[in-house]
Amino acid sequence: MAISLSKGQKVDLTKSNPGLKNIIVGLGWDTNKYDGGHDFDLDSSVFLLNASGKVNSDKDFIFFNNLQGGNGSVVHTGDNLTGQGDGDDEQIKIDLTAVPAEVEKIAFTITIHEAESRGQNFGQVSNAFVRVVNEQGTEELIRYDLGEDFSIETAVVVAELYRHNGEWKFNAIGSGYQGGLAALVTDYGLQVG
Repeated sequence: MAISLSKGQKVDLTKSNPGLKNIIVGLGWDTNKYDGGHDFDLDSSVFLLNASGKVNSDKDFIFFNNLQGGNGSVVHTGDNLTGQGDGDDEQIKIDLTAVPAEVEKIAFTITIHEAESRGQNFGQVSNAFVRVVNEQGTEELIRYDLGEDFSIETAVVVAELYRHNGEWKFNAIGSGYQGGLAALVTDYGLQVG
């Protein structure tokens, strides 16, 4: 039975699941129908952060053009261009035991591709969620449904996995940003170029 979280809640992941090694972080969403004439393309991205909350290099930014990071411990399974269908729209596979020691946090984000030029924002997105699944048994361990708290934002930091006393914990963040992916990338210490 999955633990269902609300915004701001933190829960232990590895301490309450001894021996947990390989997880899948699934992200999903639906888009509302509207007359803008453009398809929605939402993208999940992952940032591997050091103790100061920044990436060490662009290799620590995992997204549709860079599907692996952390020496292969974090793998994005690929871009879903439409968000159609039920279940996870995009997935990230993580080997918790192989994440490099300098990575203190793993941040999961969702952004809207070309949101500004298409006139799109998270007010037009519904049923967004993140879940953590044990890859071995496909059991859902943690779920966080983001709710409908967004209007003009074009990027959302959904959740973080972080180290605490040698264990991994999960933090349901649900924090919206304007400025899309470029704003997130800059905040996490990369140059937009």
